[in-house]
Amino acid sequence: MTGSTSSDLEKDSIRVNETVNVTTTPLYNEHIDVSGVDERKLLRKIDIALIPWLSLLYLLSFLDRTSIGNAKLYNLEKDLNITDTQYLLALTIFFFSYAIFEVPSNVFLKRLRPSLWLSGLMFCWGIMMTVQGLVHNFGGLMGMRWMLGMFEAGLFPGVNYYLSCWYKRSEFGIRAAIFFSAATVSGAFGGLLAAAISNMDGIGGKPAWAWIFILEGLATVIAGALSFFIIQDFPDTAKFLSEAERTVVVRRLQGDDQFSAAGEKLRMKYIIKSILDWKTWVGMVVYVGADMPLYAFSLFLPSIINQVLRFKATPANLLTVPVYAFACLITCIVGFLADRWGRRGYFNLIFLCLGAAGYIILIASRNPALSYFAVYLATCGIYPVIPNSIAWVSNNVEGSYKRSVTLAMVISFGNINGAVSSNVYRAKDQPWYPLGHGLVLMYIGLGLIASTTFLVLLKRENAKRDRGERNEIIGDEKSSGHEVNGRYDTVADAKREKGDEWSGYRYTI
Repeated sequence: MTGSTSSDLEKDSIRVNETVNVTTTPLYNEHIDVSGVDERKLLRKIDIALIPWLSLLYLLSFLDRTSIGNAKLYNLEKDLNITDTQYLLALTIFFFSYAIFEVPSNVFLKRLRPSLWLSGLMFCWGIMMTVQGLVHNFGGLMGMRWMLGMFEAGLFPGVNYYLSCWYKRSEFGIRAAIFFSAATVSGAFGGLLAAAISNMDGIGGKPAWAWIFILEGLATVIAGALSFFIIQDFPDTAKFLSEAERTVVVRRLQGDDQFSAAGEKLRMKYIIKSILDWKTWVGMVVYVGADMPLYAFSLFLPSIINQVLRFKATPANLLTVPVYAFACLITCIVGFLADRWGRRGYFNLIFLCLGAAGYIILIASRNPALSYFAVYLATCGIYPVIPNSIAWVSNNVEGSYKRSVTLAMVISFGNINGAVSSNVYRAKDQPWYPLGHGLVLMYIGLGLIASTTFLVLLKRENAKRDRGERNEIIGDEKSSGHEVNGRYDTVADAKREKGDEWSGYRYTI
């Protein structure tokens, strides 16, 4: 067998753990010999197969939903004869359809193949984006924004759930960060692209803003068609892996307390468990503390730079590029360190405080240079916190369907508050936008409170499990636990039925 000595030792450790646990948890594909699989090479193979293409899809997704902010600088409102209020409504309606369809989309993703569901959604929203460039009035713009939100709804929560089905809890954060960093790249790329496409103004009788929608939409349609052949399915059926490799992936997930990794049948009780779980509701507030600011930031950054720094449309778009490049860097660094140190809650608290400092400066400052510096601080409280919060919630929910519903609920609640973000930067408040910055600061404060609450409650629950207060009765050994926590024939039964409520499960703080 080829591979490093450290890799061999890791596999030996996995096999020892499997042997120890065989009496309590059935070994997945026990008849399959996995001695020839190098785990590190397998992980690299999975990374290459999943992360680059999914990140590209999210780049296109975020580009499509936020490019209206760039298009606005090229006479969108004047050409469609709409007011500032109508423009804000067009931004708002996207978030309603986006939030409504996230939870059902995640359930469908689990029931269907990701390669089919995600590629189909992308193909459809690419068409909606293209048609958005052909509208002639306010009603047409509203209709296309609603449809765009409906079809885009499944990608972000779907991919985060999908990635959580491939990686250990200590490996998920950096992958989620790299995937989400596509949003920062799209912010930088969107400004450059809008500046370039604006040179097509008048070609074919179409204004610059229309060409921004049309060309970006056509790129998405092509990517959606290709995605059917590129996106892989779940680990137990992925065609790009051998049977032995699929077995190793599932076993290592089960060894990481992801007991449902080998597959799980849809049962309504899993969905109900997600809805009734306190972690879902606290996680929703944690996430909204960064997600509402994200949309406010991405939709209005070009306008803020345009007004505060007094730059025209194209230079204002170009000045967003270094801001997003910094956001991408800090997002990936936080994802890596949080995976390594495992203290996701503390990272949230630190970076939300930095973001709050940025918005305090934006509210108080009347100096353009200082305000531009504060924008960089503001990114610290937004971009790295989004994937870190998703990883934090995902790390603390076990059960395939339960996790899919929980993540969708958390993300959809954040996105419905995007409707707030699209209405707080009013034209009459320019150039300093005190109302918009103040409300974003309020949401960051909510994120700080919720993150602190989540951290304290998880630590308290882990302490109770360490003291044996959550122990179940296994078999006839009454002394092993408490009747109130349930009675099960085997530990495997307790794991399967209780998921993250099992006494041996420890939450990530």
